Amino acid sequence: TYVYGIGTSTAKKIVEEANVSADTRVKDLTDDELGRIREVVDGYKVEGDLRREQNLNIKRLMEISSYRGIRHRRGLPVRGQKTKNNARTRKGPVKTVANKKK
Repeated sequence: TYVYGIGTSTAKKIVEEANVSADTRVKDLTDDELGRIREVVDGYKVEGDLRREQNLNIKRLMEISSYRGIRHRRGLPVRGQKTKNNARTRKGPVKTVANKKK
């Protein structure tokens, strides 16, 4: 699971497809087993290719000015969360407004 795009469930599927025991440590794998795992992983989009595809998808949404694209452009939550309070992760640190409290 050190590879970007391969989490726990995908890793289990890969090991199953390659007919390798899930209990085997990496240092104990034979060259043949490593080769089979590599072949299976080549069928998945991982690392740079996956990152590039995600960035292109977001750019496409922004170019066609869809609702999701506009939210991405403005740096607001994309998936329908409320923004009256919180949403700080997406909006960044608080920008204090002078004379707001009365």
